[in-house]
Amino acid sequence: MSTRHTHTPLVFGSLAGYQRAWLRPDIIAGLTVWAVLVPEALAYATIAGVPPVVGLYAAVPALVLYAAAGSSRHLVVGPMSATAALSAALIAPFAGGDDSRFVALSVGLAVVTGLVGLLAGFVRLGFIASFISEPVLKGFIVGLALTIIIGQVPKLLGVEKGEGNFFVQAAAVVRELGSVDGLTVFVGLLSLALVLAVKRWLPLVPGSLLVVLLGITAVALFGLDDRGIEIVGHIDAGLPSVGLPEGVRAEDYLDLIGPAIGVLLIGFAEGLGAAKTYAAKAGYTVDANRELTGLGAANLGAGLCSGMVVNGSLSKTAVNGGAGAKTQVSGLTVAVLTVLTLLFLTGLFEKLPEATLAAVVIAAVVELVDFSSLAALYRVWTKRLGSIYGVAARADFAAAVAAMFGVLLFDTLPGLIIGIAVSMLLLLYRVSKPHVAELAKSGSRWVDIAAHPELQPSDAVIVVRVEAGLFFANADHVRDRIDDLVTDGTSMIILDAETSPFIDVSGAQMLEQLRDSLARKNIVFRVARDVGQFRDVLAGTPGGGVKLDVYPSVAEAMADPNDRRSS
Repeated sequence: MSTRHTHTPLVFGSLAGYQRAWLRPDIIAGLTVWAVLVPEALAYATIAGVPPVVGLYAAVPALVLYAAAGSSRHLVVGPMSATAALSAALIAPFAGGDDSRFVALSVGLAVVTGLVGLLAGFVRLGFIASFISEPVLKGFIVGLALTIIIGQVPKLLGVEKGEGNFFVQAAAVVRELGSVDGLTVFVGLLSLALVLAVKRWLPLVPGSLLVVLLGITAVALFGLDDRGIEIVGHIDAGLPSVGLPEGVRAEDYLDLIGPAIGVLLIGFAEGLGAAKTYAAKAGYTVDANRELTGLGAANLGAGLCSGMVVNGSLSKTAVNGGAGAKTQVSGLTVAVLTVLTLLFLTGLFEKLPEATLAAVVIAAVVELVDFSSLAALYRVWTKRLGSIYGVAARADFAAAVAAMFGVLLFDTLPGLIIGIAVSMLLLLYRVSKPHVAELAKSGSRWVDIAAHPELQPSDAVIVVRVEAGLFFANADHVRDRIDDLVTDGTSMIILDAETSPFIDVSGAQMLEQLRDSLARKNIVFRVARDVGQFRDVLAGTPGGGVKLDVYPSVAEAMADPNDRRSS
């Protein structure tokens, strides 16, 4: 008898077990995302400092190759504002003011980013995602969503966009309120209200697509572009050339490796955050290594097709998920429609009002401004946690808020790094000052007297438990805390090591020093319920190992009248 194992295919994994019932929602979602992606790709190419059509060139191979190599069923990969702005900033010093070289190097950056991503996925560097906690990702996504929204508000109001961080842009919007264009505001707010209303009361109708088509129709019928409404404008038709960009030398590719790592990190963080968000809603998981591979393949394909850098898009993934997408068939649908757009429909999107586009983007990301989740993180606090860790008791909330404000104040890459740094610092602070619980017996269990004040510990025999591993960062704190518990009547201290899953040499030497210092006070020190790693390190510590009295249970440690030494 054999057991069958099912594995997710390495190529087009999201299509495994595809059901016919998914085809309609996937195609509708693809149509909806297409309606958003085309004008957004044009806009983000402008942000990157390259011709608008370069955004469309990048989208097609990115969508197909991510669908083939990635692990998310919902993530939409394409040009994005964060990596577009980063690309422009990174390429400018290399281009030396030469526009054609700027475009070529921008394409070259996509190629190098793709190769770095593929290498990172191949050597399984996806574990880097383990250092980006869920709260940090949540704060990062909230900050990024707010940044996207404030970047679209000027288009919604028909005013000039400010340059700078979220708060600078918000202040610029406030200053410009006196010069808003009434017709643009009407079109933008009506588009936004219609998208939100359709999403709320007619969820089966692709509201974004409906609003885009209505906006284009309104411009055509009423000549809104002649009355001051900004539209997307001219788009070159036709397919791109395939191959490496002309004029980029081998040394240029080497110079672009550093910038490519920065672009990849930002793209990976945003894409992984969006992928995890919608995977959690749909009840499946994403593979960080495959996400790196998918992102690498998408960028390499984009660069070889004369496109710019791409990454997983938070806003378009929100549109995709909201429109009911089930698998990457929606992304493949977008790719096919984008090819048709390049061949036949560029003229159609030239008439799309910028205010309508802004409304569609805002409606897509507004649900990701999830302050309630931040409030929930803030509520993860008790008096006991506060007394143990102080300001670090709300470590997850602090890390999330740090990531959010980092994005709002300093942009995406610094914001992510700030969030990770705060998260790691608070983690180190907490593990350096672990709770050393004094125990008392309640029935057959030993419990923390801080949580059971009705129990009275023994002065003669003190039983303690360290709620962390014992290592160099917390060894002194643990020793000091145990010393503080000693009274004139203490004759024995027992360390219940069950909750200390590991120990290093510094921790082992600390226990040896503690035993010796207690012995000078005629106090016996014993260890109970140690785990395998604990025992192994004690035995392997330099100098012949650390010899401690070790017992299988607290009761046996208390009952043994002899002073035996074992490791």
